[in-house]
Amino acid sequence: MGSTVERLLVRTWNLFHGNTKPPGRKAFLADAVRLAVTDQPSVVCLQELSAWSLAHLPDWSGMSAITDVARRPLPLVGELGRVLQDIDSHRFRSGITGQANALLLARDLEVVEHRSVALNPFRFRRSQAHKLGLPFAERLRWASERRVCQVLRVRRAAGTLVVANLHATGDRLYKGIPDAELLRAAVFVDGFAHPDEPVLLCGDFNLTVRNSRTLAELMTPEWGFSGATPTGIDHVLVRGLRAGAPRVWPVERRTRDGRVLSDHPPVDVEVE
Repeated sequence: MGSTVERLLVRTWNLFHGNTKPPGRKAFLADAVRLAVTDQPSVVCLQELSAWSLAHLPDWSGMSAITDVARRPLPLVGELGRVLQDIDSHRFRSGITGQANALLLARDLEVVEHRSVALNPFRFRRSQAHKLGLPFAERLRWASERRVCQVLRVRRAAGTLVVANLHATGDRLYKGIPDAELLRAAVFVDGFAHPDEPVLLCGDFNLTVRNSRTLAELMTPEWGFSGATPTGIDHVLVRGLRAGAPRVWPVERRTRDGRVLSDHPPVDVEVE
């Protein structure tokens, strides 16, 4: 008998700290995480999580949770961040509660190695700011929030693969900023991966295929990625695996009790 093809459902979702669109006072972070795993995906890449929520992810999702904090919460806030978000989730966000990325994995996937890379450290910002000709105010804004890419080597029945989850800086005027961060993440992930090891590069890139030079480069034969979402800023790029077309959730699928969860739709890609 021939071997069974192993399929993985990969999802990325920026949770907006559990806020809704349009923003309201109440947060629905636990509800959003539970919704993200209802159809038993293999890999879920999450961005814009409040730091207090990280300890609850295994219970909310029933999956293994690997987390990396990008922006630490205010000192001594701890679980108080959850209380403040319950008071007004739109006002009390990353500046108070911190901000983090998380990778949720199905129980049959084993983490072999976990690394992370800062996407906008000081020396990198300084060199790129000079290259991009950024004004002083823009340089300060770029430094205001640390961004990270988390990288895992995961073992499954068919062998290992690399999964990366990033949240790039959002900038309406200077797309060279998230472009530079995406390229930094891709270079790190490419160096981390073994030769011919499959790679998933996922997350909120804050870039579309129309405004990103880096995305276009990654989709060339030289880099070998495919699967960029035709519209939108959330992507699951795939290299070394066969991938289906990206599927963006319709708004109805993330609506609960008349509230639209997050200002981003989840994006799904099935790979094998």
